[in-house]
Amino acid sequence: MTIDQHTHIYGVVGKPIGHSLGPAMHNAAFLEAGLDAVYLAFETEDLEGCITGIRALGIKGMSVTIPFKSRVIPYLDEVDPLAKRIGAVNTIINDDGRLTGYNTDALGAYKALNDKGVLPGRSCLILGAGGAARAIGFILKEKGVDISVVNRSDARGSELARLLECPYIPLDRLGEHRADLVIQTTPVGMSPDIEGCIVREPVLREGMVVMDIIYNPVETKLLKMAKARGCVTISGLSMFVYQGSEQLRLWTGINPPFGTMRRAAETALRERNESN
Repeated sequence: MTIDQHTHIYGVVGKPIGHSLGPAMHNAAFLEAGLDAVYLAFETEDLEGCITGIRALGIKGMSVTIPFKSRVIPYLDEVDPLAKRIGAVNTIINDDGRLTGYNTDALGAYKALNDKGVLPGRSCLILGAGGAARAIGFILKEKGVDISVVNRSDARGSELARLLECPYIPLDRLGEHRADLVIQTTPVGMSPDIEGCIVREPVLREGMVVMDIIYNPVETKLLKMAKARGCVTISGLSMFVYQGSEQLRLWTGINPPFGTMRRAAETALRERNESN
């Protein structure tokens, strides 16, 4: 493609940003769809300056990642109701200088789970109390899933459980509770510390659905243990691609080429790991 003054610019902002699979995934989608658009990575500590730049340069849309998902909200003109309830934005649309924030992490997680037949009425243990746990908790509660929050820190875990109006379970009592679904939202087990795992093997039982939102490695230690015990497993890569495809839909209105986006993300991740 030829990049010129007519090319629509999209991107991701955060710090650090070098690990992002977004450019590979979104640029592959733009190419397949025949869109005159490019997706770039912007690393900065100056969030206010970045938002000014989005307006001034006419950047059409932006993904938002750590540490800005909550901090970006005061700079926006409008926030989607779900993103407002979650308290985090990961997607910005620029409509002639008016910036609207959305959260596609929540829908991405739900779609990844729904692929495996996770339906309303199921019981779910959400491990962690950070932004991802909040997003997943709100969307699952909205979809009729019976959720509980599990966390190492009682203060943070209890606070999230209060917001979600659901039970809180201390991590050291996880083994006392049964559920149809376990979702791991903490960074424990992420590369390079791939031997980390906060779930003990006896918690996992045959037929349970286990999701880890980490996508590097694609199969974490938790997912390996779960698979060995007959659980249905879902990798974080599925959630990542689903949230990215929803971003593309919001930005462009097209039907996202999910398969192309997933293959591009998988290839970029494999090449990165091979080079390290």
